[in-house]
Amino acid sequence: MTTGVIHDLGYQHYDGPRLGRPAIVRALAWHSLRSAFGLGRGARAKIVPVLTFVVMCLPAVVNAVSTVHGGHRLFPYDTYVFRLRALVMIIFVAAQAPELVSRDLRSHVLPLYLSRPLRRLDYPLAKLVAFTAACLLMIEIPLLLLYLGTIVNAGGWSAIWAQTRALFPGLLIGALWAVLLAAIGLAIASCTGRRAYATGAIAIYFFLTWTLASILRGVAGGPSGPAGAPPGVPHVVPVAVPLAARLAGLISPPTVLEGVRQWLGGTSVSPVPPPGSVGVIYGVMLLALLAASLGWLAVRYLRAGLS
Repeated sequence: MTTGVIHDLGYQHYDGPRLGRPAIVRALAWHSLRSAFGLGRGARAKIVPVLTFVVMCLPAVVNAVSTVHGGHRLFPYDTYVFRLRALVMIIFVAAQAPELVSRDLRSHVLPLYLSRPLRRLDYPLAKLVAFTAACLLMIEIPLLLLYLGTIVNAGGWSAIWAQTRALFPGLLIGALWAVLLAAIGLAIASCTGRRAYATGAIAIYFFLTWTLASILRGVAGGPSGPAGAPPGVPHVVPVAVPLAARLAGLISPPTVLEGVRQWLGGTSVSPVPPPGSVGVIYGVMLLALLAASLGWLAVRYLRAGLS
């Protein structure tokens, strides 16, 4: 009877330390953060993240040139340039969120990721942490450049401290933007393994809701002011803003974030009317959008790889 033969090919067994689950999550998050900016890939993968980052930083550069020539800070920290920030971040999220999750779904490699010791919720957690960090870099670095360009000619420690105190709320609002947009983007992208479909779905959702909120606000008679104003110029609340105009922003994530900013005490001029007495509803909507996105991610990857 013929028997099998085991050939020793000379492969050496690994006898080193097993780093375990935390190290896997960190490695996956770091790899995903690099992927969000196209690092480690070809030049085409870097086009969108580099262009969007440059565009986001342009107002900060203009501000630095202005302050060098004796001007004051041109843009608030908490709104920056609202329409520009919303537009650029929508493009960034729509283009890069599928890069983090859709490729793995299309390649059917999730069973490899979700084998021991990595748990099912570790995968979306690592992706969320990485993409939130990527969105933070996109939003906060321009604010820091705006701050540095302003304090170069601030003229004394008191002026520098005033700019520093004004910067902190802007960083907080930027963090809210990053967390919410990253969660929504990944939740939508996780629905399909086709990157083009995921990008289209994210873009349609954000642009459609943003446009619809603007239309409803206009129909309801809400103000349509500038997206920003020089620092120190308070946001004058209109005498009577229709309730429908104040509620119109609830259907779009960028306007929800702007409503929350004003509810928390932000006074910079904004194209979104102040929510006033309904500000708490914007806070609830922010939590609802975040909970729905995180809940879908959890359900999606608890079921991933079962079929």
